[in-house]
Amino acid sequence: MGLLWKTHTRIHVIRTFFAILLVALLSSERVESRKAKVVTTSLEYNAINCRAHSAALTDFGGVGDGKTSNTKAFQSAISHLSQYASEGGSQLYVPAGKWLTGSFSLTSHFTLYLDKDAVLLASQDITEWPVLEPLPSYGRGRDAPAGRFTSLIFGTNLTDVIVTGENGTIDGQGEFWWQQFHRKKLKYTRPYLIELMFSDNIQISNLTLLNSPSWNVHPVYSSNIIVQGITIYAPVTSPNTDGINPDSCTNVRIEDCYIVSGDDCVAVKSGWDEYGIKFGWPTKQLVIRRLTCISPYSATIALGSEMSGGIQDVRAEDITAIQTESGVRIKTAVGRGGYVKDIYVKRMTLHTMKWAFKMTGDYNSHADGHYDPNALPEIKNINYRDVVAENVTIAARFQGISNDPFTGICIANVTLRMAAKAKKQPWTCTDIEGMTSGVTPPPCGLLPDQGPEKITACDFPADNLPIDIVELKKCTTTMTYVEV
Repeated sequence: MGLLWKTHTRIHVIRTFFAILLVALLSSERVESRKAKVVTTSLEYNAINCRAHSAALTDFGGVGDGKTSNTKAFQSAISHLSQYASEGGSQLYVPAGKWLTGSFSLTSHFTLYLDKDAVLLASQDITEWPVLEPLPSYGRGRDAPAGRFTSLIFGTNLTDVIVTGENGTIDGQGEFWWQQFHRKKLKYTRPYLIELMFSDNIQISNLTLLNSPSWNVHPVYSSNIIVQGITIYAPVTSPNTDGINPDSCTNVRIEDCYIVSGDDCVAVKSGWDEYGIKFGWPTKQLVIRRLTCISPYSATIALGSEMSGGIQDVRAEDITAIQTESGVRIKTAVGRGGYVKDIYVKRMTLHTMKWAFKMTGDYNSHADGHYDPNALPEIKNINYRDVVAENVTIAARFQGISNDPFTGICIANVTLRMAAKAKKQPWTCTDIEGMTSGVTPPPCGLLPDQGPEKITACDFPADNLPIDIVELKKCTTTMTYVEV
């Protein structure tokens, strides 16, 4: 009887154990079914090319909780999707969520698409940021002599690359990097948010970029680029948070962008001193239109100071600046070499500015002490027309280089309403040559007024650049993915 009782008790215990285990498993399945669900969504956007294949970041283990690193998920997803480059290309969809990640590289014939509620959060784990060699046209990093941290979204030697979305967000969480910069603790140059180099056919559009560690968008040694519908925010005191910096690029279109930053909203570049001269890759055929800028300590549009490879044929129109240091600024120095020429700006509206226009030949920030003091920059054919400004402290400061004057400056149909506490001398001009027509307040003697018959001078080119002919296609994709 005792043996039977013990056996019965054992069987009861075993049955109870398995019953508890089964309940636990069923409960777990029910919890998992509540956590994960299949979602179908439609994406519609305009792009240089549409894609035949699509996947979601969650298909590769992505977790959008703002805490889990998704660097490997991005790398795995893009590596997998690269197989479709010759089969109609591919698209990676980033759903709603907060996706913490370090640097990752894109591939050709590829679209990265951010949902309107997707936020990429840049990792503050420095091990997730590989180090690259300095750019060959710079010879060193901008923050330190050594290399540079890879940008958050990076690519090199690519073609047909799109980074877009439904105004999704990329947050660089730059405070960590700004503190390291100010404390002079950086061994390498800070990363940018988006950098594509040695690439062709690029689109960056419909995104919000926040708190970049340094520059926000940096296409370099690339061509056929559209940057469209980008909103950029960084504290106006944040260091070197330039908005969009086309650098040794050809055929670029920047349009419909809103930028608040701690540095130049758009900075056009082409290499630094002897390194840029040797590399010899200019920026040319650039269009900037419908740009709004707020940058109290920098320029709306800057040309230079790293311009040693040359800058030519820049066309800017319908530009608005508010509480910004200067409207258009050309920065160069002895030792830069290179050129800035054939620059055309029209229809600028400026509110509360220190300078409306500024050109300086003494921007003496050099890569090292090996620059050539005989390498003088050529600044010529600079055209500004149809400009209205109010609350301006100084109309212009034009400071060329002795024995190397800035020539062909043309300013027409410009009205600058000076601030109540404006400088008594609104124009400062040395080592320049040019003309004006219909400019208020009257300019300096080196820019003589040619009379009302020249009011239509400073002509804006009538032809279209090749990038203006590029039309975007309407892309529609139905995505089905597991939402966790």
